[in-house]
Amino acid sequence: MPTLIDLRRRIQSVRNSQQVTQAMKTVATARFKKAHRQVVERRPFWHSFPGLAVSLSQASGQSLHPFLEIRPEKRIEVIVITSDKGLCGAFNSNLLALAMTFLEQKKEKAALEVVTIGRKASTHFKRLKYPVIGSYAEGVDKRVAEISRELGRHLEYRFVFKQVDAVYVIYNEFRSIIAPRITISRLLPLAAATAEIPAETPRPDWEPEASRIIDYLLGFYLRYQLEHYLLESQAAEQASRMMAMENATKNAGELISDLVLLLNKIRQASITRELLEIQTAVEALKQQGV
Repeated sequence: MPTLIDLRRRIQSVRNSQQVTQAMKTVATARFKKAHRQVVERRPFWHSFPGLAVSLSQASGQSLHPFLEIRPEKRIEVIVITSDKGLCGAFNSNLLALAMTFLEQKKEKAALEVVTIGRKASTHFKRLKYPVIGSYAEGVDKRVAEISRELGRHLEYRFVFKQVDAVYVIYNEFRSIIAPRITISRLLPLAAATAEIPAETPRPDWEPEASRIIDYLLGFYLRYQLEHYLLESQAAEQASRMMAMENATKNAGELISDLVLLLNKIRQASITRELLEIQTAVEALKQQGV
């Protein structure tokens, strides 16, 4: 049975940990509110713009743009987005497990290359056989625009010059504070619209020429969809960390209550034993006539 001093030290240690988890929850809450605001404000645009870009491409007669060319998937580039830091529950482990399942399914029919975003993904894929051609492992939350531009140029070059046939992104999409939704999204090529544009539909007047506008719009799509994935992942990460720290704080409180109860039981047993010893000594003295 532990001694009183051991229990007091353990209770103090758990209280210190509880203070840390409470502080981390407060920080995660503040960061989540900022990330959530960015995601909610921009999500309607992110979700509607790909379809709009395809429709405008068809209306302009640019439906054969390289970004719209669907080819047999012989070479695939997969972008895996995780967090830089841990302490966010199963946020990273669940995503990496699904990413591995996806890669195992695709490797039989296609050559795979991986781009990792986030230190957890970079560390994970260092141990594996899949070729990692790009890695962003530090300060991702502060370099969203920079990473989006750099990675967008990289993907545009490789896809237009047919070095890859498809680009997929695996990330955590924020859906609720309780749990994110792990999403696998095909970034390139864009899915062409299935419905034909009616002949009587008014055609837009293009100024300057349609090809320049469509080139700009599709390049804009590529960069800002990547930014969308990164911001969604950050909002989901902060929500997961907030919930994980809240649960850790609650568990620490329950553990402290259990330890205090055990401490009181041991102390009460010690007091009872001492009283019995005193009573026994008094009775012995009485019997000796002292």
